[in-house]
Amino acid sequence: MDRVFGTCFCDEGCVRTKDCCFDYFTACPVQDCAVSDWSFWSGCAKPCQPSERVRVRHIEQRPSNSGEACPGLEQRAGCREYRDHRGNHCGLGSGPAFISSMEFARGRPRHDSYGNPLDPGFCVEFTLESRTPHCTAENRPHTHWMRYITEGFKVCVACEPPAIRNNTGRCQGDGQESDKDASLRWQAVGNPQCRGTWRKIQKTQQCDCPPQHSFVFI
Repeated sequence: MDRVFGTCFCDEGCVRTKDCCFDYFTACPVQDCAVSDWSFWSGCAKPCQPSERVRVRHIEQRPSNSGEACPGLEQRAGCREYRDHRGNHCGLGSGPAFISSMEFARGRPRHDSYGNPLDPGFCVEFTLESRTPHCTAENRPHTHWMRYITEGFKVCVACEPPAIRNNTGRCQGDGQESDKDASLRWQAVGNPQCRGTWRKIQKTQQCDCPPQHSFVFI
């Protein structure tokens, strides 16, 4: 734009080059990026196995005049569906325990479709023996909790609906049928390369570990 003091532009670069118009900050107000609210989470990409879900948001106003840049527009998180494409319950697998952060459990239902309270489940305590380096290699938002998986610490893992199977009262990999000396396998949902072993300590009614050492069976 042409000003009394010479030709200058509504361009954020003028702050750096020090040739802004005299009324730059009123004629060219800062406009931060504006984005919509997050969409609902999608369903899991694959049923009956650890998978990923996604949610998105879109840009409503692009930044201008040195405004804040736009944040990420997509988030992914680990998940697991408990019914197949036909609506049948998935079988209880014999593989490793699939776990996620306790934050994941906050979105789980506490009552059935009739309003009756669901089985509160139980907790299993383990001593963590090993983990792969991949647990700390990634820095995506939905993998931050994996950084707290540390060898030698006691961890608590909640078994609750819908991960708990009504016909067995168990969660996959909960170690109920294993000897205390048995080394059991676990795997983090959301990063299949983050996995390791642990040994069962005991089954309890409620988990009492610190938040960073509290997880849920998936």
